[in-house]
Order: sequence, then C-alpha cells, then structure tokens
Amino acid sequence: MAADSGTNESFRVQIGDTAPPPTVVVRDVEIKSEDASPLTRKVVEEIARVLRTTSVATFEVQTRIKTSTSRISFSVRLNDLFAQRREKLNRLRAKGIEPFGEAFDTSGSIAEIRGKFKEGETMRAAGRVTSHRDMGKSHFLDLEDVTGHIQLYFSAKEAPKNLLEIVENLDIGDFVGVGGECFFTKTKEQTLKVRELQMLAKSLWPLPDKWHGLRDIEARYRQRYVDLVANEQSREIFAKRIVIVREIRRFLEDRGFVEVETPMLQTVAGGAAAEPFSTHHKALGLDLYLRIAPELYLKRLLVGGFNKVFELNRNFRNEGISRKHNPEFTMLEAYWAYADFEKMANLVEELICHLAEKILEGCAPSRPTEESNKHAGHPHTDIFKNPSSAESVGEPALSGPPERSETGERQSLQIQHRDPEGKIMYTINLRRPWRRARYYDLVREVAGKDWFELTSEQRRERATRELKVEILPQLADFEVTQHVFEKLIEEKTFDPLFVTHCPKELVPLAKQNVVDPTLVDVYELIINGVEMSPGYTELNDPDAQRRRLLEQAGEDRQKIDKEFLLALEHGMPPAGGFGLGIDRLTMLLTGAESIRDVILFPLLRPKK
Repeated sequence: MAADSGTNESFRVQIGDTAPPPTVVVRDVEIKSEDASPLTRKVVEEIARVLRTTSVATFEVQTRIKTSTSRISFSVRLNDLFAQRREKLNRLRAKGIEPFGEAFDTSGSIAEIRGKFKEGETMRAAGRVTSHRDMGKSHFLDLEDVTGHIQLYFSAKEAPKNLLEIVENLDIGDFVGVGGECFFTKTKEQTLKVRELQMLAKSLWPLPDKWHGLRDIEARYRQRYVDLVANEQSREIFAKRIVIVREIRRFLEDRGFVEVETPMLQTVAGGAAAEPFSTHHKALGLDLYLRIAPELYLKRLLVGGFNKVFELNRNFRNEGISRKHNPEFTMLEAYWAYADFEKMANLVEELICHLAEKILEGCAPSRPTEESNKHAGHPHTDIFKNPSSAESVGEPALSGPPERSETGERQSLQIQHRDPEGKIMYTINLRRPWRRARYYDLVREVAGKDWFELTSEQRRERATRELKVEILPQLADFEVTQHVFEKLIEEKTFDPLFVTHCPKELVPLAKQNVVDPTLVDVYELIINGVEMSPGYTELNDPDAQRRRLLEQAGEDRQKIDKEFLLALEHGMPPAGGFGLGIDRLTMLLTGAESIRDVILFPLLRPKK
C-alpha cells in the first residue's frame, strides 16, 4: 500500500493484505490505530508525524510481520543523508578546505552584533547555519547562536570562487565563521554581505527542523545537545536555571554567608536517611560512599568558627527515579550560627521570592525577538509570557499586573502551571507572608481531631479504611501518620506552606522543643505538592545527638559518624540550617512538570 501523508515527506509502506495491525511501533514509539483494518491513511500520517522528528526529507518504511503477534515493527532508513553529508565533507577536503576549522575572532555574539549594527561597517560573526536559500545568482543563509540570528548574503558574481565552493557544500547545522559588510535589505532586514567564509565544523547528521523541534521525549533527554538546538523552551529553562543558581550565590553572599566545599567521597553516609552509592578506593583499601548530604561536614565548620556557611553542590542517593526524583541532584545547604529554624524559614521565604522576582524581571538570557535584536546587546526574556499566547504553552505565567508594595515587593507573585495544550492546571501564589502551621494541627484537619488520641491500631485502621491511604504492615506508628501527611497534605498543597514542629522521630538531627520534648523545632516547606526545603534548629548537644543517631541506626552501628560526634564534643554554637532542592525549585519557577526537564543530562537506562 502506498500513501501520501499530506506533508513534505514522501515514503512507501509495504504491507500484506491479511495483516491488520492494531499497534504500530516506530523506533520504540507505539501508535495505536483506531481500527484493526490494514494500515489506514490516518495511521500512515501518524507515522509521518513521528518520523518528522528526524528532520529527514524523504524516508522509506518497511514492515516485518511477526506471525506470533499483531504488532508490526518498522525499520527506518535515512536515505543515506549521513553519506551525502560525508561526501560533501570529502569534497571540501579535496579542494583543500578543512571542514573542522580553528579559532575564529568575532565582533561579539550575534545579539551584540545586531545591537551595534551600522550600515557600511564590517562585522565578523560565527554560529550554525539554520537555513539556506539558493536564488541562483545569490545565496541567503541564516546564522544562529544562542543569542539570536542574522541573515547572510552571498553574490555569485562578486564572491570569490573558493567562498562559493564552501557555500555549495554547506548543510543545515554546519558551523561557519563569516566576515562582511553590514547592510539592510529592502525589507529592512539586518544582513551581512559576506566577504570571508571559514568552515568551523561540519554537521554529519541532520538537525530537527525549526518548526517541529525534537518531539520524542526520550530523545530530548538522551540527545540534550540536539534538544537545545531545536527547542526554544528547553533553552529558556536552562537559561533560567543558570540565573537561579547565580542569584542564590549573590543573595547569600550579600547577607554574609561564605561558600565552601565539603567531601563528595565519605567514609560514613550521614546527614540523611537514604541509600547511598558505594565505591572502593584501591590505594587506601577503603570502602567509600558518594555523599547523600553535606550536613555533617558543614556543621564541623560551625565548630571551627564559621558563622555563616553554605554549599551548592551535588548529592547522590541510590533510590527510585520518578518525575520528582533523580539519583543525583543539586542541593543548597546553609547554616547560620546563633539562629534558629524560624530565622531560616524567613531567609528561605525571602530567597525564593527574590528568585521569582528576578525571573519575572526577565534576567534569563534567551534568543531575542526581531524588535529586541535591533536594540539590545544583551537580550533578556520575561519567562511569564502572556497566557493567551500560544508561545506560553508549558510555561508558567504571571497572573495580574506587576504592581509593587510600598516596600518595593511585587504585589502579585502568582505562577500559572499549564499542561501541554496550554490549559491552566493550577496557580501557585508566592506572595508573602507564607502560611505556617504545626504538623499535628494539619494532620488533625485531614485525619480527625481525635487522631492522636487513638491507639496505634486504630490509627492504622482509619488510615487504610476511611482515608484510603496504603499502609504497609512493617511501618511504625509515627510512619503511619507520616504517610497520611504525605498523601493527604503534602501532595495536595500547592501554595507555600511551612509545616512546623514535627515529631522528633522524623528529624534526628534537629533540636527538641523546650515545651514539648516529643517535637523538634523544624519546618518543612511544601510548594507545588513536594517538599521544597527542610529547616532546623540544629541539635548541638553531643550526648542527645549520639542517642538519636543510635536510635536511627538500630543494629547497624557502623552508620554512625563518630568523627562528627567528636566534633560536637568540642562545642558547636546554637544554629539554624536549611536545605533547598535546586532541581525542584527550577521546576517551580519554570513550569516544568518533570525533573528531567530541568537537568541537562538526567540518568537514563542505556539503550539496547
């Protein structure tokens, strides 16, 4: 059967008359057919849509029918595009032109060139070729870098022969360096009339086309370098992440905190209750762990006299993977001598609102619009785009005008999170002050006012039967309550909420409350249905700390960091501390719904 997809792609489909496929598999992507008849035009068009992510001009699809299953496997041939590009590479070398060039001096980024563009002046630029229009006697190309694009013009009559030889062997995606004279076309487009052209790198694989981008989600994660070239939204997310990390450092340093570095390889995996990754040092014959938290080393620095310290670095936990969890993740931890958990809560609230305002003000660099390109040397973008615009799909949006209070703070810090179709799923209000409530009070709101008067058996029964929370038999009584909290409070809370005064069993490194010793002076900040930041009044009594760690370790006494306890015995001042997950924070401020969307190279199972 042959069919036309209605797109620019052409293809052939060969299939037997007696093989109705309810499912089509194309490069591990399953396409469900609405009927069980032989391959219909609608299914063929869907195949074309999936294959469009390869940006191949033509392709051929052949089926291999498996008699034992109704599934049909498709193999896709790129029609030798790789070979065609390599042939161009060889032609360039045959003419004495090296396809992989050397350093090339430029007049700045393309955005900077456009910002200082003056007719008649000579400029030098470098970037990727993203389009090529052969007009016969002239050639027009678009040159792009991460800041923007500019048009190039080549005259067949005026350009040197060696220059045209390069132009004729260029492909979309090639890196080139150019030098030329600035002029405006009849449509007032800024253009360089190229006098100099140097090959910098040949692209041997075609890039996804600019209109459809890289739509295969797994391919976006595996080939992030292609995703960044093809998808504007991905570039913006990571540009904003860069701003977030930079602004965190500025914020803390402006308040007297100093950044430090502590060991990634540790003899004891301490500072959190998590499964570590283990390794072995051959020269020392020593078993080591990738750190699960830097906490115990940062507290050693409090003992040593540092009053305000922070570390912004990676943690590693050998646990599950989900849209909210990655085995390695970026974490901020900070400690402040002579403070407590309430001061840390105030600091975190101020920090996150500061970051949101910086993003709202458009500090994240992005490819500018045509209008901004004409004026700005350093383009910025407002990530909270107009909700009615199609460009805002998948992005958070600022709700309401950016009015400010008498203190200069934005009066509207509402973030709208959207689904892939652009519909608003929910709105998060970051405007201060944020709500604060005690752990027990929140549990009583969802589980009943008498929850903590019940026996442990009654609590377990109510959780499973009335509250419909799955409770495993091995869970301790405090863990049953924590499961109720996580399912009925944490996962359903979107606006910021500081949960304070938790049971001491949950946080063995925090200081006990003076009024109620069964509680600890802590907060857990919840935003967007996840724990965003824990903060403590730190425990500095070495004897109490030893008892807590022994209770947590149980029979596995080797998990106790004796060197840390020794440090505490030298005296640690009272202090407050907090942690803040940078990946989840970036998800919050960019509208990303998966942690993999905010990590450049997330861990994936190797492709077979």
